[in-house]
Formats: sequence, structure tokens, C-alpha cells
Amino acid sequence: MLKIISEYQKVDTRKLMDVYSESNFENTDYFYPDDSDKEAAVRKVEAGFLEFLKNDFFNKNDATYWVLEIDGVWVSALRTCKIQDGLYYMEALETRPDYRRKGYGAQLLSSAAASMKKNGSFRLCSCVSKKNIASLRTHEKCGFRIVSEEGYDYLHGEADEHDFSLEYRYSGA
Repeated sequence: MLKIISEYQKVDTRKLMDVYSESNFENTDYFYPDDSDKEAAVRKVEAGFLEFLKNDFFNKNDATYWVLEIDGVWVSALRTCKIQDGLYYMEALETRPDYRRKGYGAQLLSSAAASMKKNGSFRLCSCVSKKNIASLRTHEKCGFRIVSEEGYDYLHGEADEHDFSLEYRYSGA
């Protein structure tokens, strides 16, 4: 089932953090490199992530979290926000490690795009690490195309040579 969440109070924070568990663990090395207690570091990363959602992300234009739920488990998630009329930025597509390689990321991405089509023409931009072949293939499977060899993060106004910029275009019915 596709869940469309447009306010922080509707987020089941534990289920969402379970989707991002692997990334949150990896981010401990970036945010808390000197913290030897990995469990405590993960809790800090999760708290920071949730603070970002509450105080920053959900205050953006048309900020939406899209979640694929299977039998009560949040298996895949992504977020989008409106940059300007007809232009949206998507980030943080992730699937729980124990649900990967089953097509759930593609199912979520396709479902989110289909839902967005109800409002007419749009472009949906995203960045994917050049090393993340699985994510790149998932995006391409869902109709995204590489538009630049340098990723552009619309939320932070930053380019990154380690990412590709991808775009999905829908020109209306």
C-alpha cells in the first residue's frame, strides 16, 4: 500500500528509521567518527534525521514522504518537494535491507510518479551516486534518464561530481 505523508505528525518514526537503518549506521562514521558506542551513535543519527524532517523538510513546498507498506511493514521510502511550478526534487529512495532485490524500490518510485501525474505535467529530478548501480538501474527502470554527469541537489544548491543528475518527465495526458 502506498502511503503519502505530508506532515511530520503522520510519520511513524520507528518504521521510517527501520527503512533507513543501514544508511543511519553508515552515517555514524560521518557524523560521529569518534563515538565508539555505535548504538548510541545510531540513536544520535536517527534523532538528527528526525529533527531535519520535523524542522526543515516538512516546511518546504509540497514536502511529501512516500512509503510502500507491505503487511504493516514500511519496506521502502522516498521524499519529494516542489522546487517551482512543475519541478520537483526527489531524494532518499531506500529499501529496508531485508526487503531488497524484490522490486519494492521500483514499485514505490513508479507509484509515486503515477500519483504525481494526477496533477498534470511535471519534472522530477534526483541525484544518484555513480557507485550506486542498483539505485541507478531502479531509477532508469522507472523512466528516469541521466541528464548530467554531475549531480545537482536542488535543496542545498550544490553540485557533486560523484553523482549523476537524473530526471523523469511527464508531459501530461
